[in-house]
Amino acid sequence: MVGIELRHLTPSQHTHQQLPLLVEQTEPRWQVRVSPRARRLSIRVYPAGRVEVVAPPRASAGMVQQFVSKHRDWIEARVSECAAQQRLMTPPSEVPLLAIGQMVQVTYRHEAGQPRLRHPAPQQVLLRGTVAETRNWSRLLTAWLVGLAHHEFESRLRQLATAHGFEFDRLQIRRQRTRWGSCSSSGTISLNMCALFLRPAVLRYLMIHELCHTRHMNHSARFWNLVQAIEPDYRALDKELTQAWRQVPAWIFVR
Repeated sequence: MVGIELRHLTPSQHTHQQLPLLVEQTEPRWQVRVSPRARRLSIRVYPAGRVEVVAPPRASAGMVQQFVSKHRDWIEARVSECAAQQRLMTPPSEVPLLAIGQMVQVTYRHEAGQPRLRHPAPQQVLLRGTVAETRNWSRLLTAWLVGLAHHEFESRLRQLATAHGFEFDRLQIRRQRTRWGSCSSSGTISLNMCALFLRPAVLRYLMIHELCHTRHMNHSARFWNLVQAIEPDYRALDKELTQAWRQVPAWIFVR
């Protein structure tokens, strides 16, 4: 993902809602989301070309429309850039997983039969069968990475929880386009498999963030004070996390 953030409004504590945007009538992949956490208007363009405008609760539809119009050229340039990346999508020979310090080597054996994946050795993956189409190889790789993420993240998350006195019920791994993680009231922590592409320090911050939600199901001052007590550099890490979508390969989101 690529994005910009410009100083604008101050948020208030409101629930998430949607604002009307005239361009949505001709641009169905454009969305406006009101977030109580937002301090300013911002625009995010995701790998598949979806555009999201994030607004503080007090932003009017007119202010959002003016903001979008002002940055329309930038948005369209980024969407075109994403489209070009999608067209140039090629099967990777290696997949760098920064979060766990692995470089996975990928080889392909094109032959008759259903697409299938083998894991013959550590950090080696073999794709066999009709894997020429992007959808075939990307689905296999993504499914394998989901399993790897669960295996690798589970132990790290439990170690952090034990070290800082947190408890959670279970870990769930998802593939999501806009959310890195979440925590339910029942104690289930969800992490995005795309976190495999984060730096280890950013992954650790993400886990701390979600563990702190087991005590505070909000983003109150108490929540952030707890985060800061464990990770003093959380502001810089949170900013890096917000911008980290650009590190995620576009093929992850092929359906």
